[in-house]
Amino acid sequence: MFQNQAYPLVTAPAETAVLAMLLAESPLSRVELARRTGLSSTAVTKAARPLIDDGYLHELPPERTAPGAGRPVNPLAVTPDREFFVGVKLGADALYGTVCDLRAGIRASAHRPLDERDPASVCTLLVELVDELLDSEPDVRNRTRHVGIVVSGEVDRTRGLVRRCVLPGWRDVPLAETVAAATGLIAVVENDVKALTVAEHWFGEGIGTEYFAVVTMGARIGSGLVVNGELVEGAFGVAGAMGHICVDTSGPPCHCGSVGCVEAIASSGAILTAVRRAVDDPDLDFEGAVRLARDGDPSARGVFVRAGQAVGVGIATLVSLLGPERVVVASEGLGTFDLSGARIQEAYTAFAFKSAAKCPLILRSLSWEEWGRAGAITGIQALFP
Repeated sequence: MFQNQAYPLVTAPAETAVLAMLLAESPLSRVELARRTGLSSTAVTKAARPLIDDGYLHELPPERTAPGAGRPVNPLAVTPDREFFVGVKLGADALYGTVCDLRAGIRASAHRPLDERDPASVCTLLVELVDELLDSEPDVRNRTRHVGIVVSGEVDRTRGLVRRCVLPGWRDVPLAETVAAATGLIAVVENDVKALTVAEHWFGEGIGTEYFAVVTMGARIGSGLVVNGELVEGAFGVAGAMGHICVDTSGPPCHCGSVGCVEAIASSGAILTAVRRAVDDPDLDFEGAVRLARDGDPSARGVFVRAGQAVGVGIATLVSLLGPERVVVASEGLGTFDLSGARIQEAYTAFAFKSAAKCPLILRSLSWEEWGRAGAITGIQALFP
């Protein structure tokens, strides 16, 4: 079996808890860290010491306290440029890469169009992109150990395999092994929506939640779930396939073999097909469909409203089953929430089970750089056991 694992930076539970908390919410005092992690102040100090010695944490200047409250405290903070992480999103038409620091801040980005889509050609291009990113700042190459690659498709993360993905002909491709051999980096391969869910949970809207979900809208409809503070993998690796919940038994066929799936109604391809049919224009592209809807064409607008309905019902099902504290709904590429967002919210509110509907939906557009950032965050994950 392919071995591509470095020793984690932290192994003791106390060190893990302290570093994870500071990655999300640095800086914090030792007293606040103790309160939030449930550790004693002594345990926090002991856990922080090796991380300070290794340069991952540092102490800030003392903060003054209120009169009579004791001596000033030195908050602990993560040192962002102690280590860097490269992330790459493998899309249907392009590679999108980023360099992130230890707190997931994007330091550089680059992309490459895909002219050839076979595994050998894509891997060569990916290695070239990684090499460019490693030279984006003077210290990046020397302080980077990990590259995270996120793929729209089925991934065996343990073995570093892409089982299948959006690119034709990709079956059981040993992507992590190939990239690791060519770059000398520790390579991690993950499903893109799962990686984005972890990114949001660790560094975004999901910070501090035990139950959380991300829904993505674009060429595919995907979702990722967090339960008890952990990403749900599922027994067969397909947990969170919200795009394949049937919301209309008489709806259009889906590529999965079913009918009326959320994805068959609300993916960008499904929307484009429906608008083309509605306005009798087989050459219309997606940007044109959006433009028609925004210009008030009733047929085009109706397609986007129906897509919003399907997504809203799908989210209501997910929320009713999981009961998350928050759900991020992220739209790829062209943001179209002005056309479908209101209907998503209405359908969600109407169909979610009772108090489950108290869970807020956070709707926002998703840049390609954020997909690359999600890849880099899979590298940050590798610091933990």
